[in-house]
Amino acid sequence: MSDRVLRSGNVFVQNHLCGKIQETDAGYVFYYLSEWLCQPDAVAVSLTLPLQKEPYTAKNLFPFFDGLIPEGWLLDLVSRNWKISRQDRFGLLLAACRDCIGDVRIEEDA
Repeated sequence: MSDRVLRSGNVFVQNHLCGKIQETDAGYVFYYLSEWLCQPDAVAVSLTLPLQKEPYTAKNLFPFFDGLIPEGWLLDLVSRNWKISRQDRFGLLLAACRDCIGDVRIEEDA
């Protein structure tokens, strides 16, 4: 029996859809799309999440993705403006990482 997906996000690298990140009953899942893995110029989102067919699973949000979430005064601003608890790391990821610095961005999967 598989875990129920609570929320999901599309993961982009250099503006190319490369994978999905999901919050489930059991924790978190990240996987690369097979279309991305077939690309000759495919790159990993992080050194800690190298390209592979098998999904990554974790009880807590993957450190790489958690590191994309703003800190300090910007986290306060995001939390207040979008009314998202600072403890809702996945909610913050989906709300604040649509346009973050670097090659990776996250968009909520509607």
